[in-house]
Amino acid sequence: MNWKFWKSENNKENKKKSATREWVDAIVFAVIAATIIRWLFLEAFTIPTPSMEKSLLVGDFLFVSKIHYGPRTPKTPLQVPLTHQKIWGTDIPSYVDWIQLPQFRLPGLTSIKRNDVVVFNYPAEDEHPVDLKTNYIKRCVGLPGDVIAVDDTQVIINGEPSENPPKMQFMYFAQTNEIVNERVWKRHDITKYIRQQGGYVIYTTPQTAEVFESLPFIDNVQKIVKPDDQANLNIWPDPSDFVWNEDFFGPVKIPAEGWTIPMNEENISKYGSTIVKYDNPDKASIEDGKLLIDGEVVNEYTFRQDYYFMMGDNRHDSADSRFWGFVPYDHIVGKAFFIWLSLDPNEGLFNKVRWGRLFDLIR
Repeated sequence: MNWKFWKSENNKENKKKSATREWVDAIVFAVIAATIIRWLFLEAFTIPTPSMEKSLLVGDFLFVSKIHYGPRTPKTPLQVPLTHQKIWGTDIPSYVDWIQLPQFRLPGLTSIKRNDVVVFNYPAEDEHPVDLKTNYIKRCVGLPGDVIAVDDTQVIINGEPSENPPKMQFMYFAQTNEIVNERVWKRHDITKYIRQQGGYVIYTTPQTAEVFESLPFIDNVQKIVKPDDQANLNIWPDPSDFVWNEDFFGPVKIPAEGWTIPMNEENISKYGSTIVKYDNPDKASIEDGKLLIDGEVVNEYTFRQDYYFMMGDNRHDSADSRFWGFVPYDHIVGKAFFIWLSLDPNEGLFNKVRWGRLFDLIR
C-alpha cells in the first residue's frame, strides 16, 4: 500500500512566521494581556494635583488595586485599548458611545473602609460615560449611613471626631516682615506659599506649622478658618439653603442602599441632585420643588446604591465632596495600593527621583 499521500498531507513543514508577523502577534498578545490586567487587577495612575499632600505628592506614580473592591464590567466597550478619554497625545476621543452596557461589579476582597485612599470617577462630570469620567483620588472619610459634619476643620462622624490622616495639611498665615529664603521652605517641606502683606499664606501640616512658628524671624502662625456663619457659594449642596463652608459643614447623612427618606423640602435640597443624577437618572426629575419618578410626584424615595464622602488630606486645597457631593458606588474604581515611582517636578535631572517613596504602601 502506498502511504505517500498521508505523508504529503500530514508531514508538511509548517511555514516559518515572518519577523513582521511575530512582532504583530507579540504586540497583540501584550495589549490583550495588559488590558485584562488593567481591568481585573492593577491600573497605573499618577498624582497631578496637591489635594492629597503630604500623603501623596504631585509626581507620585501609583498602582490602584481593582481586586480589593471588585472590578467593574465595562460600560463603554467600543474603546481603543489602554486609553481613557483620548488617544495618547491627541484630543481625539478614544471611544464611541454607540453601545452602553449595563455595569456590574465582580466580587472583591474587601469593602471600602473609612480612611481608605480611593480612586473614583469624578461624579459631577457629565460629558463622559461613568467608566470614562476623569479619575480622582481622595480619602474616604464617610461611609453609607454615616452622619458626617465638619466642625472647625475637624471631621465629625456620627457625633464623634474622626481619625485624622497623619500628614493632613491646612492653610496658615505666617506673620513676618522678613523675606523667607527658598532654603527655609525646602527645609520644612513647604511647597506652596504665597507672599502677602505682613507675611505668607502657607499650606502645611499642624506639626510643621508649630515648628515654623518657633523660627526667630516668624512672629506668629495662625490657621486660616472661615467663620461658621459665612457660607461658601461653591459648597454643596445649595448655599442658599445651608450656611456651610469647607470648615463648618453639615451635618448630613450619607445615603445607603435601601435607605428610605421622606421627600420634604430639606431632603429635596440635600438629596435631590444625587437622586436625579446618579441614583435614578432615567426616571427621576425635580420640578417645582417636588421629586417625580416617571412623571409622578412621590412623597418618599428609597436609594438604589451606596454612597461615600471623599475628602483630600490637603483640606484647604482640595475640591472634594464638600464641593460636589457624594460619590456613588458605581463610580468607585479601586483602592490606591502602592507608589512605584515618584518624580519631583521642581527638581533637575539628577535629583528628580524621590527614592525614599519608591514602593511605599499607601495608607
